[in-house]
Amino acid sequence: MSAQPKEIFLKDYQPSAWNIDHVDLLIQIFEEETVVTSNLRISRNPDGPKDKDLVLHGADLEYVATSIDGDERILDENVFIEDETLRVKDVPDAFLLNTVVRIYPEKNTSLEGLYKSGGMYCTQCEAEGFRKITWYLDRPDVLSIFNTRIEADKELFPVLLANGNEISRGDIHNGRHYVAWKDPHKKPAYLFATVAGKLEKTTDTFTTMSGKEVKLELFVEPHNLSKTDFAMGALKRSFKWDEERFGREYDLDIFMVVATDHFNMGAMENKGLNIFNSAAVLANEKTSTDADFERIEAIVGHEYFHNWSGNRVTCRDWFQLSLKEGFTVFRDAEFTADLHSRPIKRIDDVNMLRSAQFPEDAGPTAHPVRPQSFIEINNFYTLTIYEKGAEVVRMIHTLLGEENFRKGSDLYFDRFDGQAVTTEDFVACMEEVSGIDLTQFKLWYDFAGTPVVTIKDDYDATTGTYKLTAQQMVPDTPGQTNKPAFHIPVKLGLLAESGENLTPGSNDTNWDAKTGVWHLRDRTQTIEFTGLKSKPVPSLLRDFSAPVKLNYNFDLDQLALLAQNDANAFNRWDAVQRFTTQLILAAAEAGTEISEVDERLLKAYEQILADENIDNAIRAALLTLPSRPWLAEQVDSIDPIAINDARQSLRVAIAKAMAKPLRGKLNSIKRPAKYEFKFQDVAARRLRAVLYAYLALVDDKVVAELEAQYKDANNYSEQNDALQILNEVDDKASWAARLEDFIKEWGDDAQMIEAWLSLNSTSKHADLAHITKMLKHEKFDKGNPNRVRRLIGAFAMNNIAFHAKDGSGYKFLAEQVIDTDARNPQLASRMIVPLTRWKRYAEQYAGEMRSALELIAEVKSLSPDCFEMVSKSLK
Repeated sequence: MSAQPKEIFLKDYQPSAWNIDHVDLLIQIFEEETVVTSNLRISRNPDGPKDKDLVLHGADLEYVATSIDGDERILDENVFIEDETLRVKDVPDAFLLNTVVRIYPEKNTSLEGLYKSGGMYCTQCEAEGFRKITWYLDRPDVLSIFNTRIEADKELFPVLLANGNEISRGDIHNGRHYVAWKDPHKKPAYLFATVAGKLEKTTDTFTTMSGKEVKLELFVEPHNLSKTDFAMGALKRSFKWDEERFGREYDLDIFMVVATDHFNMGAMENKGLNIFNSAAVLANEKTSTDADFERIEAIVGHEYFHNWSGNRVTCRDWFQLSLKEGFTVFRDAEFTADLHSRPIKRIDDVNMLRSAQFPEDAGPTAHPVRPQSFIEINNFYTLTIYEKGAEVVRMIHTLLGEENFRKGSDLYFDRFDGQAVTTEDFVACMEEVSGIDLTQFKLWYDFAGTPVVTIKDDYDATTGTYKLTAQQMVPDTPGQTNKPAFHIPVKLGLLAESGENLTPGSNDTNWDAKTGVWHLRDRTQTIEFTGLKSKPVPSLLRDFSAPVKLNYNFDLDQLALLAQNDANAFNRWDAVQRFTTQLILAAAEAGTEISEVDERLLKAYEQILADENIDNAIRAALLTLPSRPWLAEQVDSIDPIAINDARQSLRVAIAKAMAKPLRGKLNSIKRPAKYEFKFQDVAARRLRAVLYAYLALVDDKVVAELEAQYKDANNYSEQNDALQILNEVDDKASWAARLEDFIKEWGDDAQMIEAWLSLNSTSKHADLAHITKMLKHEKFDKGNPNRVRRLIGAFAMNNIAFHAKDGSGYKFLAEQVIDTDARNPQLASRMIVPLTRWKRYAEQYAGEMRSALELIAEVKSLSPDCFEMVSKSLK
């Protein structure tokens, strides 16, 4: 392993010594190089340190020239380049700095800075990619006005885009042309963007609440033009929702989106010019599933909402990353919930949080929502920053209520417009409008780990008094021990033994009767409810009101009652999850199969199927067993094969015991003649897929029906449902033949190639030999992050093949990480994640996982991205 890179600490933050008041960029794209000329209007920051020298960031830049105020002679002996910095000695308090560099986007495989994707040039500057374009103060608290002029061959690159509004265009010489752009709003360099390519566009307009007409343009490669309508509609819905829910109006004359096949992330919120991974913007019914449409709508919303929560008000430093990302994830979740189904959105989000973020919070790379240090900032674009950060904002919303939360967000946007701020600034606005002291609550930002809330109860029949006693504990995490008590909002209800939902009454000062929230502030805390005729069953943590692990000794009778009767849809789902989790883990620990289903579960399932008061999406969620990652999180020593086998045996047992009612419900669901992405239809397809997945395990006739659905469906969502189930039940020969037919039909469509790669990786037939063979397939491109994720990343989620007891799956992943790191460190570091929690696995797996990490650690030229992940995992 290479020498340890430098660690950066929040406590060491200092403002920049210099401001960059104005930027003029000239980007000249040639066949084998790009020349970037930068003119920076620089002045001393009165609030910063009194440095005599100017130090700019730069990486992979070929120096050409530098001058101050147009005079190159001043700098003859005053410019020094070392350690990816340009130092200019003894500069005046205000000056114009000119620099010229050459860069080589065609060779830039890291996909940071300016790079070439197919025949298109595009940028990715967050977090620190702008330094790969030109010398600059590449930090989020340096905000400037940007003017950008791009020059390129007109035939090869007819479309030239940058941030802001277009101000001029024209032809120059030798078949070249230019377009100039001006962004009137100050922004940090990480929000800079430029694109050059041969692109087609879909156009539309949106009239804002003040009557301004905004041009909307969505650019794609010509063959993808038919897949843009949905994203354009999602963009217009985003504009409208943000005006109505948050009062935020768009501020430029044009909003542009560009789709590219090569992108490390989902999308990027560059001011006025969003660049998207093609998979996060292109959709139609022939090549996209309901889940794809849902994801695209959410991502389009997320990036648009950043225009205020991230762009107009940005983060002071990268430790405050969740200030923009967590807040915006909360906003996009509310967007989806308002447009579709609030309970389903909550179930989907919590399922992912428990299955992925909780393990991250309990592993060697655990970090607070606001980290205290990092080696490579790219490693902190994590579920903790995004999803847990969103949960922290959601708790503030719970504490304040919708009206005060809206007042707080209005104050935040208005007070800090055009500034780079901190989480304290955000929370202070919420305190100011509500009068609520959030001092204790802010601990959520500063401590890693998932709090554990253990609740015990006691009922006094003589007085009709029911007591709940809660103890909270935040586990130790790397570098943090003996953590204080948090402020945890626990939304709860009570059910009578008959199943009636009660209205609990309490005089406790920590009880909010209006919202049903019990505010936990102490390590141990008791609340007393009165007037109860019998011992109730508690419905705890309704709507997952806090991101905690809840321990309460539910027995199966209580869980069955909640599953059938809880008025809170989320907790009804959670009761079924807890019931089935107990069954699966008991079988996994004993090493046995589940051959018969507990009668209480069958009764609950029968009621779920018959209940006319719930929609089909909730019904589908209630019938779906807990995910394998969530099940693994419940045990001290993970045996992934045992968990997989126990879970599968319960699925088969349920299918056998309930074949008739499952078939009856399936037959009652009508398939629409035409595909539409609307909630009722999506819910019906979601339920049909769950029912078919059960029945295919025990009924060969169902397999034939799925074959027919795959061949005849008029939309890919139903085809994919059939494919996913057949992928599980097919014999190896049928599986191979089906995948061969699939790629013959769809081999020219990038999205479908990615779907095909995933189908290859996730099947029970996908052994290591097959995956190794796939690496050489002409449709696999190791330079394309989407295809790497869909083949290698998906293989690492395959419980059977990846966790081969000889460690071959782990070694394979390590080899792929090493290979990828040489090209794309960001992508490589994320590939390591499945190996990072090796200590949580049973002995026969843990040793092999550690060996795979050590194999990566031996690489002398390992990137800082991978170094940080591996060193923390092995520590």
